Order: sequence, then C-alpha cells, then structure tokens
Amino acid sequence: MARRLAIVLFNLGGPDSAETIQPFLKNLFSDPAIIRAPAPVRWVLARLISKARTPAITKNYALMNQPGGGSPLLPETELQARALEAELEGRMDDTDVRCFIAMRYWHPFTEEAAAEVRAWAPDEVVLLPLYPQYSSTTSGSSLTEWHKHYSGPSRTLCCYQRNEDLIAAHADMILQAWRADGEPQDVRLLMSAHGLPESVVKAGDPYQWQVEDMAARLVPLLPETWETQVCYQSRVGPLKWIGPATEEEVVRAAEDGKHIIVAPIAFVSDHIETLVELGVEYRDLALEKGVSGYTNVPALGTHPRFIKALADEVTGLLPAHAPIRSCEGARICPKSFGDCPNQATEEKYHNENSVKAVI
Repeated sequence: MARRLAIVLFNLGGPDSAETIQPFLKNLFSDPAIIRAPAPVRWVLARLISKARTPAITKNYALMNQPGGGSPLLPETELQARALEAELEGRMDDTDVRCFIAMRYWHPFTEEAAAEVRAWAPDEVVLLPLYPQYSSTTSGSSLTEWHKHYSGPSRTLCCYQRNEDLIAAHADMILQAWRADGEPQDVRLLMSAHGLPESVVKAGDPYQWQVEDMAARLVPLLPETWETQVCYQSRVGPLKWIGPATEEEVVRAAEDGKHIIVAPIAFVSDHIETLVELGVEYRDLALEKGVSGYTNVPALGTHPRFIKALADEVTGLLPAHAPIRSCEGARICPKSFGDCPNQATEEKYHNENSVKAVI
C-alpha cells in the first residue's frame, strides 16, 4: 500500500461572493496577528473597519469580473494544488500525494482542512505556506491556527525566498510581460510586496528583510540597464508602515519619465492586490501623472518553475530531522529577528509539538 503524504497549502483566502466580503473582512481584522490589541477592542475595531470598508472593497472585487463578485484566489490555489500533486506524483511512485487548502479568513477554513486531513489519515503531513517570505501576520498566523485544530506531527516550511526556481520564475514572468509590451526602454521596475506596520518589523518580524533579500537575488537576472526599487503596498489604518510606498514610487517613476514595470514579488496568486491595486488603481495613477508606459506583471500562478520550487521544498522537508526548516535548511534570518520560527531549538519543537510556541 502506498504511503500517504498530505500537503497543506496555507493562504489568506478571499470572499466567494459580494455578500461575503464584510464577514471576510471581519475575520481578517479580528486576527490578533493583524490588529494587536486586546480581544474586546480588536472585535469592536473589526466590526467597525469591516463595515466601513465593505462598500469600496465590493466595488474593487467587481472589477475582477469573478462569478458572484468574489475573489479568484481559491480557484487559482486549487490549480496550484493540482499542479503540485502532479509534479510530486511524477517523482514519488510509491506515494499517494494530496494537497489540502487551508485559508485563514474564508472557506475552506483551516479548521475544515484539518478535519479533511484527519479523515484521510496520512502517514506524513507537510505544512506549506504560499507565502515565500515569512511573517508573523501571514505564515505565523496560519500555523498558529493550524495547531489549534490539528495535533498530529507535521513538517513545516517556514520560508523559501532564496529558492532559485522561485526567483527564476519571477524573472521569467517579468521578462515575459516586458517583451509582450514591446521591450520598452528606460525602465524602472517596482518590486511590490504587501506592507506591514513598522512596529511589527521593529518587534522582530523578518518579512521585510526576506523580501529585500529575495529582491537582491532577482535583480541580477534582469537587464542591467533597468532601475529597480522594492516598495510596499496595501496600507490600512493610521499606523506608520514600512516603505517606500508603491503608490509613491509609481508617482516618482512617472514624473521621472520612466516606463514602469510593477511586479508582485510577495504574492504567488493573482487577487485583489495584484489585479485591482496594481493593475487598475496604480495604472490610473501613473496615467494621471503622464507615465510613458505601465506594465503590470501577473503573479506566478502555476508557472512550472514555481511549482518545481514548491515540489523541491516538499521533498527537502521529508528527510529532515527538525520539524521546521527554511529553504536552506537552517535559519536564514539574522538573529535580531526574534519572530523567525527557526529561533527555537529542535528540542523545544519536539517537546511542545507546536509551532505556535515560537511565532
């Protein structure tokens, strides 16, 4: 009988219809990893923010032309899951591989995925965040939620921003989009990632360092004449966020007379941030400022080298002794980033059998 390997793909999730946008937002802002306030305060803020933001967000979701006015994130994640299964089954003849999708803020919720994994009774479980760069607000939140609902052993990939195939896939997507636009010159490439409050990074979150670490490895694969800039999008609320802001860099590049290429380097699936924020709102802003040209690069989706990267990381996890590893095995982050999940010793992981203790 073939052994069973369950791979749990973690992602944010998205509303599946216009009617579910407000409850989705409420779930998002109720997460203590997102709003770091006492529970009663957080719940009140989540209700207020979700209600206030729903009308504008509903209009943005409508721009993506999805059935019911929802998000394309789940259908794209399902395509990634099937592609990863096929890639691994081609390598592992003696293994029955099945991917399960665990969304943090909408169906299929993490709790639902955990129940499906238990029912399937796998021999091994791999936890694979679809966030290449680790943050306590994304991978950390998803892993904490997983361990509330599943107590069995598992192996976790915490980050993989240095995977060469991941980086090559980004370079290929950028160059494809550039060529499709006629290979314009005088380019400024904006490598855009989702932002975080500055306080989260100062508290020890390694996300910004990992984003910029990956960007530095991506740039040499692109034309030497291009100007490049890492920037951060999707700011919400009054707190100071890490920068520079993508919106501000779009304006600066347009005023400098550059052809702008915007590439999402921390998103692996197209959704509202890539299709609307980068593809519509910032394009309109650039046109308003007289930009010479604007190229929006799609997310990785099922790019073969991205799927290969995921498969390689899974096969690298299986023989590992420690229950959590990075793409390079041991810890990558500088010691100053205390939220890095590789901060704890292997003994602590085995004793507590939970990633929650270190995120």
